[in-house]
Amino acid sequence: MRSRLFPLLLVALAWPVTLPALAMETGVAEAVQRLQSRWAEIRYTLPADRQADAYARLAEAADKALAAHPDAAELHVWAGIVRATQAGASGGLGALSLVKQARAQLEAALALDPLALDGAAYTSLGALYYQAPGWPLSFGDDDRAEHYLRRGLAVNPGGLDSLFFWGDYLHEQGRDEQARRVLRQALDASPRPGRERADAGRREEIRHLLAELDH
Repeated sequence: MRSRLFPLLLVALAWPVTLPALAMETGVAEAVQRLQSRWAEIRYTLPADRQADAYARLAEAADKALAAHPDAAELHVWAGIVRATQAGASGGLGALSLVKQARAQLEAALALDPLALDGAAYTSLGALYYQAPGWPLSFGDDDRAEHYLRRGLAVNPGGLDSLFFWGDYLHEQGRDEQARRVLRQALDASPRPGRERADAGRREEIRHLLAELDH
């Protein structure tokens, strides 16, 4: 496995809340929306050298929301996503601790509700497992990555992010023809109301990866 943890986790995951939010209590839905919105703002508008500190503050906000709603799987998902992106923005060995924290949050989300946010915890864990360094530095594992990514696709087969990370994983495995098909399918994914900034950024990342594959 070739680790790309620190650069790739900067793109992380931005999941829709519109339909799943209907099943959330108001306080949880509002907290998730704030976290998602701020995540996209940091990722797509802040200079790279300011992102690590911004993600650290967002992680604190996620922890606060979790303290008020400890059984909300959606907030555990977002606490994990934010810490993963914080690790990507920070880099270095210190990021490995953040990645372990992210995994713990995502596993907690799965224990509470594996279908929360369209199965986002599955895809997030899959991304962590193929991007993280392997033993002895960290827990990276391609087999586990594929297991979780496939589970995420089973829950959300047409999702922009689930397809993007599956396509990127296939590329990492040298399965480029499959990767191209999946990434083109991702470009046709339905837009997510209220997630316009995240959608635009993700589609640009997909186009960039497709361009890499075509050279």
